[in-house]
Amino acid sequence: MKKAGSRGGPKPSQQITDQIARLGDWRGKTLARLRKVILEAAPDITEEWKWDTAAWTHKRLVCSAGVFKDHVKLNFFKGASLKDPKGLFNAGLDAKTTRAIDFREGDNVDTPSLKELIRAAVALDASAGEKR
Repeated sequence: MKKAGSRGGPKPSQQITDQIARLGDWRGKTLARLRKVILEAAPDITEEWKWDTAAWTHKRLVCSAGVFKDHVKLNFFKGASLKDPKGLFNAGLDAKTTRAIDFREGDNVDTPSLKELIRAAVALDASAGEKR
């Protein structure tokens, strides 16, 4: 995993760790699990902290994990261009470019299928033009 630098503040990876600790409930555990799956699926991905949210980039933004009162949303920025044979996407299905997976308390993470989706998202990003 690459770590993006930040000026004058904690590194993005530390901000994500801090958010997990602050949550201290099922949402923190879910975010920690998603983070682990993302980093295992794409070891060369970079952790970022954008919009007070955990995010992961390759050339561009690949995905982010937003924490809400009743769910954790894993948003794929180019999700509409990804095949989803396991039907993981359950949110933002009508959006032009993005797709998301909402995880609610008690939901299981389908690790193998999610890793496939993450790898596909990184491959799509890698095939894109130059970084902007």
